[in-house]
Amino acid sequence: MKKIIVPIDFSEQSENALKVAVSLAKKHNSEILVLHMLELNQAMISSEGGMHPEQTVFFLKLAEKRFKEFLNKEYLKDIKLTPIIKHFKVFSEVNEVANENNADLIIMGSHGTDGLKEIFVGSNAEKVVRNADIPVLVIKKEHQDFKIDNFVFACDFKEESLVAYKKAKAFSDMLNAKMELIFINIPGDDFLSTSDAYKRINKFLRKGSIGAEVQIYNDYSVEKGILNYSDHSGADIIGIPTHGRKGLSHFFMGSIGEDVANHSNIPVVTFRI
Repeated sequence: MKKIIVPIDFSEQSENALKVAVSLAKKHNSEILVLHMLELNQAMISSEGGMHPEQTVFFLKLAEKRFKEFLNKEYLKDIKLTPIIKHFKVFSEVNEVANENNADLIIMGSHGTDGLKEIFVGSNAEKVVRNADIPVLVIKKEHQDFKIDNFVFACDFKEESLVAYKKAKAFSDMLNAKMELIFINIPGDDFLSTSDAYKRINKFLRKGSIGAEVQIYNDYSVEKGILNYSDHSGADIIGIPTHGRKGLSHFFMGSIGEDVANHSNIPVVTFRI
């Protein structure tokens, strides 16, 4: 893990993410790319009715000053930090910055969302998860020393999830964590008998040359199953694949990875399929 990106909006949640990044950076000698996105759009900067160039410069200088003050903290001493400021608050830009800098991980602070606000707005972390090609670690609270012992990885054990599993296994090994694999069985059209579930799981394990046990957990929905199993097993972190669906397909089908990241009280890390 050479480079970690942490989006910063000066909130308590983003500082929680930064502290986790510092904890990992110290253990793995990583560089932290601290990213702040201004809420300026192209129309505000370039249109005749928009801001004058002097106003744009003023906002940029103000952001740089606040950024510098925010990063002037004792726990950031001796950490390799690279501040990055982007003009627009476009969440796909986080992924662009990650690709441009060959980053290995994005760490996002989040307070989660629920209700109508979640349907029509969503959380910033959810938007980053949807657009990111690299793993996204979502943090909800402060961790003085980010240490993971029990890592629960949930997936549907279809062949397309093998890519995400391998990324998750590498992440788990890096953290020296014990990895538990779970399959959530739910009622309805997706229900599988125990026999059929094990057939799918064993095919997945053979295809990936994986020597591991898989727990089958029954619940009313995949999201509830993942959260309930993780709570009962004392998990420190949840890993889950995500398709990164966008547009109408996302609105009608959603993403379990995003939902779990929004509603889990413990850290969640997503791996793009």
